[in-house]
Amino acid sequence: MEMSLDSFSMDYFSLKGKVAIVTGGNTGLGQGAVVALAKAGADLFVPTHGTNWSETKELVEKEGRRIEFFQADLTKRESVTALVEECMKKYGRIDVLVNNAGTIRRSPILEYKDEDWKAVIDLNLNAAYYLSQDVAKIMVKQGGGKIINIASMLSFQGGKFVPAYTASKHGIAGITKAFANELACENIQINAIAPGYIATANTAPLRADEKRNAEILGRIPANRWGEPSDLMAVVVFLASKGSDYMNGHILAIDGGWLVR
Repeated sequence: MEMSLDSFSMDYFSLKGKVAIVTGGNTGLGQGAVVALAKAGADLFVPTHGTNWSETKELVEKEGRRIEFFQADLTKRESVTALVEECMKKYGRIDVLVNNAGTIRRSPILEYKDEDWKAVIDLNLNAAYYLSQDVAKIMVKQGGGKIINIASMLSFQGGKFVPAYTASKHGIAGITKAFANELACENIQINAIAPGYIATANTAPLRADEKRNAEILGRIPANRWGEPSDLMAVVVFLASKGSDYMNGHILAIDGGWLVR
């Protein structure tokens, strides 16, 4: 539908009345996404495999929003189906899905273990596929929705010592485009955020290595590691009406890493 320029409003970025699922939403980038979506007005549903969620709960409720947690193994199709069904029972709708949960296991490729490969692919790629497919079926019935995948600089590059992580993040870029091609006509927008080097638990070993830390900073034009807060506004944008004509895009938030 064609809209006049004066029809634009900052309300485009409001998520009031929306429900968002965020995987890995209890720490790091995921927790930042949860808080950002709550600040924009959304209620949250967070799959978890732990029991320590008091901080995240407090941060969301401070914004006057509701949050529900659900114990789930995202690597199991039946567990994913159960969490989607539970979200529908609790809220009756799903408007936004953020596929953030992930893991990384480092080892030289000639020594890489099969169990490490499987663990990374199962959580980083398979879980995102399972959830996206199940949630997309609901979004089609609702008349639209937003799926936000978390990609990586290693969606573009090869890296070293992380073959499974690199494969999974190339895969995330691929399914982002594949889902977008088929579901754009259903008013579902699927995009991905590719964070640069962000200060999270996953990158703690790199930051602790003085030589590697210096090498990384030397390539980032912004001359600093990113913080989870650097992605918060981008998550809200991709979850909102403001991104209605954006689909299948991999958006790098990297302090300039890729252009160096």
